[in-house]
Amino acid sequence: MAVVAFASHPERSEAQTLVEHSVTWLEERGHVARVVDGDHGALGQDADLLVSVGGDGTLLRAVSLAAGEGVPVLGVKIGRLGYLTQVEPGDLPGALERFVDGDYGIEERMALTVVATGPGGEEAKARLALNEAVIEKTVPGHTVRVASSIDERAFVTFAADALLVATPTGSTAYNLSARGPIVSPRLRALVMTPVSPHMLFDRPLVLDPSERVRLDVLEPRPAVLVLDGVSVATLEPGSSVTCAAADAPVRLVTFGGHDFHAILRAKFHLADR
Repeated sequence: MAVVAFASHPERSEAQTLVEHSVTWLEERGHVARVVDGDHGALGQDADLLVSVGGDGTLLRAVSLAAGEGVPVLGVKIGRLGYLTQVEPGDLPGALERFVDGDYGIEERMALTVVATGPGGEEAKARLALNEAVIEKTVPGHTVRVASSIDERAFVTFAADALLVATPTGSTAYNLSARGPIVSPRLRALVMTPVSPHMLFDRPLVLDPSERVRLDVLEPRPAVLVLDGVSVATLEPGSSVTCAAADAPVRLVTFGGHDFHAILRAKFHLADR
C-alpha cells in the first residue's frame, strides 16, 4: 500500500479535477491518498510520494513540504512547458502505477538553505529554495546596495536592481533572464548573479557548493527577499541573508525521457545544424 499526497495549483480547475480523479484511482486500488495545501500544508511522515499538479511554480512550493521528510516529488505539467514537471496530465495514472510498482528513478537536485537576519541580529527560521534567493530593490528608479562575502571574507559591494544566488536547477529561471550561465542540474554549485548592475563588475560568479554566501543590505534603501518567486521578508539596511547548499537534496521522481538538454532546445527553438 502506498501513501500518496497531492498539491495542486489552486486556481486551475483542470488541476483540481485531475487530483480528484487520481485520488479515486488510488483508493480503488487500496492505496491512501490525501490532498495538502501546497503553501502551508502538512505532508505527513508516512507519505511515500508528493504529486505536484500545476507548473514549475506549483512544484517549487510543494518541494518545501517534501524536502524535510525526504519524500520524492512527481511534477505533473498543467500549462506551459516546464523544466521540472515530469509527466503530462493524461500520463498520470500510468505514472502512479509505475511508482507503486517501484518502476521509477530518483533525480537529486541541490537546494539552498536561506537564513535572513534583521538589523538587530534577530534570525528568522531557515527556508528552502530550489531555484534561487533574490535580494531586490523596493524603490523604483533606484538600486539596492548589497555587500557580499564568501566564507566570511569580503568580496564586493553590488549596486544593482537585484542580486541573486541560484542553484543549478534555478540557472534556467531568473538567473537566465539576468544573463547568468546555464548550469547542468546534475551539478552542485552556487551561482551569484547581479541584475542590471550599476557598476563595472557585472559578471556572474560560479561558486563551489561548500562555499557560504552572505549578503548585507546597506544604506540608504531597504530591499525585499524573494525565494523561488515568493516575497518572504522586507530587509531594512543592516539586515543580512546567508545562502548555503542545503544538507539534503530535493528528490524528483523520473521515468526516463526527461532530457534537460532537449527541453532547453525546445524552449529556445534551437535548430539543428
